[in-house]
Amino acid sequence: MDGALVAAVGVIGSAVVTGAAAMYGSKVAGRAQREGSAVTGFNSLTDQLQEERKELRTEVATLKAELAAERAESARLRLLVQSLGGSP
Repeated sequence: MDGALVAAVGVIGSAVVTGAAAMYGSKVAGRAQREGSAVTGFNSLTDQLQEERKELRTEVATLKAELAAERAESARLRLLVQSLGGSP
């Protein structure tokens, strides 16, 4: 084998290795991008759920306060009816 043939085989071999490395790198980069998108989407959904949970807690607290006020009013009216000689 002369030097030109060895150089040609070396160039072809390095081209094949470079092509394979580029394909593998592209595949890894695509996977990393998909995983990054999934994590970003998950974080966004988590934030939205936490916001909704906070709003629902506020609403539940308001409803509990309203219920307590209604029960107090009901008890007051029951006592008023009894004081006037009726039965609740």
